[in-house]
Amino acid sequence: MTSSSVYSSVRQPVFARQGMVATSQPLAAQVGLHVLRGGGNAVDAAIATAAALTVVEPTSNGIGSDLFALVWDGGELHGLNASGRSPARLTRDALGGQDMPTHGWLPVTVPGTPRGWADLHARFGRLPFAQLMEGAVHYARSGYPLSPVLAENWGRGIRAHRARSGPEFDHWRRVFAPQGFTARPGELWHSPEHADTLERIGRSGAADFYDGELARRVAAHARDTGGLLDLDDLGGHTSEWVQPISAAYGEHRLWEIPPNGQGLAALIALGIVNGLTLPDHRDDPAGLHAQIEAMKLGFADAHRYVADPQHSAVPVDALLSPAYLSARRALIGEQALDPQAGDPNSHGTVYLAAADRDGQMVSLIQSNYMGFGSGVVVPGTGIALQNRGHNFSMQAGHPNEIAPRKRPYHTIIPGFLTRGDQPVGPFGVMGGFMQPQGHLQVTLNTVRYGLNPQQALDAPRWQWTGGKTVEVEHELGAVQARALQARGHDVQVQLNPNAFGRGQIIWRDPCTGVLVGGSESRTDGQVAAY
Repeated sequence: MTSSSVYSSVRQPVFARQGMVATSQPLAAQVGLHVLRGGGNAVDAAIATAAALTVVEPTSNGIGSDLFALVWDGGELHGLNASGRSPARLTRDALGGQDMPTHGWLPVTVPGTPRGWADLHARFGRLPFAQLMEGAVHYARSGYPLSPVLAENWGRGIRAHRARSGPEFDHWRRVFAPQGFTARPGELWHSPEHADTLERIGRSGAADFYDGELARRVAAHARDTGGLLDLDDLGGHTSEWVQPISAAYGEHRLWEIPPNGQGLAALIALGIVNGLTLPDHRDDPAGLHAQIEAMKLGFADAHRYVADPQHSAVPVDALLSPAYLSARRALIGEQALDPQAGDPNSHGTVYLAAADRDGQMVSLIQSNYMGFGSGVVVPGTGIALQNRGHNFSMQAGHPNEIAPRKRPYHTIIPGFLTRGDQPVGPFGVMGGFMQPQGHLQVTLNTVRYGLNPQQALDAPRWQWTGGKTVEVEHELGAVQARALQARGHDVQVQLNPNAFGRGQIIWRDPCTGVLVGGSESRTDGQVAAY
């Protein structure tokens, strides 16, 4: 693991031994650290941090989000799928012949985050659940100053919301763009309604959100403003404990949540790369080309097969089999492909990582999708609802086809790295369809190129966006961009760092127990540790 700075970030990795939280907003990281120092474990810290993020980074997530988590309990890795299902009344006919919109009630699925917090706590938590809401409640009620990247994203959300009309959007403006508020660094924002809701969730173990007063308010707002979500949808929601899936690269394994999440795309790509000989230099165009081509093939398969496994069988084992990966690997040549799915049988998200001194580690991600989500906020609650239903397919017969009480293809994915039977640690890269691409790049930065967590995040990124188009950060360099172009890639230099995701990493030394963390230099993040 190299120690000198090799990229433009001035941040250094953080080392500690007792506990660590890494996330995209410093105030939330400090909330998690406070819980660790108060006797909580990594799961307690993760829940407290996640709750705080709904307040201090509402541009990316909220109480009405979905959640996925990977938990290393000291000897085994566990997966939690806390994503919600579509309303029982969501059918193709309910769309009236239109495509699924990005905003409004139609793309809203049942929010899984509150129950996800409660389920994580019930299995692994140490401190009282209500206590874990206290940091979030404090910032919601007392207010806090906006950080720089948060303010930029908030202003973008306000500008986008001006184009929306309808009663379902009215309360969003009252909560997130009140009179006299300007989204700028240092501006104060608070939401007493948000605080009250978090207290209700804490006192009831999240039951109030699905079967109590909060559920009735959500259902009433849907009924009054054209939504399909009702009390039966909310009351019937459950999380699901799942067996994580993995792919190898050398002695290491990358672990992901199985479908309906898109982590399978990262595993397919890594499995393909595992059979290739990558150049010794991370930014060698030949190596970048091979990674891009593998990622394109991984996405092609994910978009073809990933769906809710309770509605359609997803051939995970076949897609990750050595024979299938070998066949896909053989498609990679010297020129860029326009990828197609194979046949194995023949932007808005927050991420956090937490670790404690006893060896428990958590990789957790929650998201409203597309910034603030659907634009629907439930009056009197501060609950901003996600728009995950936008990722349903409108293609008849597709495994991910729109249907009632079904989980859509999900972009948010927590990652975890192991070596042999030992944990290396949790990591993630937020950002829609950038996420599997970020997982692949961070894994290779770490395992193949020996970069420390901060360097692995700081390294210039690329992103395949469709066809032969690849966006690259300008720090990658003109020589590399021209070399990729010569291989047939349509290379576009992207100057907006938000396009390339926002990551966090915590690795643990198996011999000493020392933790080392990195936090995304493209955002306001922080590693909080002691």
